[in-house]
Amino acid sequence: MRKLVYYIGVSLDGYIAGPGGEVDFYPTPPEYVEWMMKEFPDSIPTHLRAHFGMDPELPAQHWDTVLMGRGTYVLPEGHIESPFSHLKQYVVSSSLDQSEHPGVEIFSGDPVELVRELKKEDGADIWLCGGGKLAGQLIDEIDEMVVKSYPVIAGSGVPVFTGVFKPTNFRPVRRQEFGNGTQVTWFERA
Repeated sequence: MRKLVYYIGVSLDGYIAGPGGEVDFYPTPPEYVEWMMKEFPDSIPTHLRAHFGMDPELPAQHWDTVLMGRGTYVLPEGHIESPFSHLKQYVVSSSLDQSEHPGVEIFSGDPVELVRELKKEDGADIWLCGGGKLAGQLIDEIDEMVVKSYPVIAGSGVPVFTGVFKPTNFRPVRRQEFGNGTQVTWFERA
């Protein structure tokens, strides 16, 4: 069965983005970027792949489906209609109109039911891209987490999980560290 994997970057104080969706404050040294392109090429937006010397049509390595909340999909600046066209893209939103966003599938129902249906289908795993509100709704469906922890404090912003208090145990199974203090840790549901 397919797994739902929450692959996310986070500040030391638990934010995945700034108050306006900012993520450019995360320190990303060249060694880290090179590693990420090799280890998680599925997470590189399609429109940026050529910039990094990647084949835009590179087949999926870990995931073939991405699940985004409205806030993750519709960032204030530089909105890309189909950010991960190399994956099947779902945007969970009750306010977006499908006819205005033909590059993705808008889903306005219960995200738990969507994930349960997707898990039954054949294919690679499902990437939960964000945001914190959607992750909070899907906390019981998350099978694995890959947390990119950056050595920076945001002070405010979008929490990793929003709107839920539900202590859930995960266990670390792998860790990769980089010279600037960035760490990537893989967790499985305990």
